[in-house]
Amino acid sequence: MAQRIGRSRRKTRDKLKKHYKQKGKISIRNYLQEFKAEERVILKAEPAVQTGMYFPRFHGKVGIVKGKQGDCYKVKIKDFKKPKILLIHPVHLKKWQA
Repeated sequence: MAQRIGRSRRKTRDKLKKHYKQKGKISIRNYLQEFKAEERVILKAEPAVQTGMYFPRFHGKVGIVKGKQGDCYKVKIKDFKKPKILLIHPVHLKKWQA
């Protein structure tokens, strides 16, 4: 069987790319975002910051904030039918609006 070559960010050249008009310095507001428990968020990766980033398969998913652990938030998502808890830095999260 073939061995998988690469790390967790392999084959993500287009998925983790920013639009050319959004490139530049990251706002401090994104780092200091606050989320409450049971609030819905969208997983939207900030490619310039690698710390606290989730696995690229979950990009664009909607999750529920379950709590905080250090600087990061515990976010519950459904991966197919299995529920999973991810630790994500707030710079990679965006508030969900219905």
